[in-house]
Amino acid sequence: MTTRGKKPARRGKGRPTASGSGVGRDALICAARDLLQELPPAQVTSTAVARRANADPALVRYYFGTRDNLLFEVAKQIGAESSRPPPDEGEPLELLAEMIHSTFRFTRSAKHMQRLMIEELNSAGSAEVRDKMREWNREPLSNYERIQELDEAGELNEFDALFMHLAVVGISDFFVSGGPLVELLAPPGADMSELGKRYEEFVTRMLIDGLRKR
Repeated sequence: MTTRGKKPARRGKGRPTASGSGVGRDALICAARDLLQELPPAQVTSTAVARRANADPALVRYYFGTRDNLLFEVAKQIGAESSRPPPDEGEPLELLAEMIHSTFRFTRSAKHMQRLMIEELNSAGSAEVRDKMREWNREPLSNYERIQELDEAGELNEFDALFMHLAVVGISDFFVSGGPLVELLAPPGADMSELGKRYEEFVTRMLIDGLRKR
């Protein structure tokens, strides 16, 4: 008996078959995070994420609906990990230094995160998304304001929390996003990881000394 001409059975609707076993929602988020360390957000496509996760691109649509929803989930995850409630106590100068170091750590953990935030805000049609982004980015402002409240001894000059946050984000982000220029200007053969640590310490001293009352 021949089976010639018999059509293959169609797979029913539902979860697409992953090319690698065990590929799920978290694996796709992890793959997207990895790619954001290497590429600007515009290049982190559904296909690129699926390829990195060794999965069917249809899984992105299955779990997230759209590529934008996937990147928003990445932003939420990283934002939650870096969340720091306002301090209840501590030395203002030490707390300020820790805030600066925390921003540098965040920048290193997600190379293109700041650009992702901007692109998500620029394209977000949902008020919920914009409100959530505003909530995440308000937290460091609240921390800087709280540090000034704890400065009962008056060790620090008064500063604008918004300007402080923008300055630290910009200073820390450029060392990563402007890597090609930094490498061009750095001494030949420089260890970029060590250079980054020295840069972070330089920025921290510069800001602390600039805000410290003489």
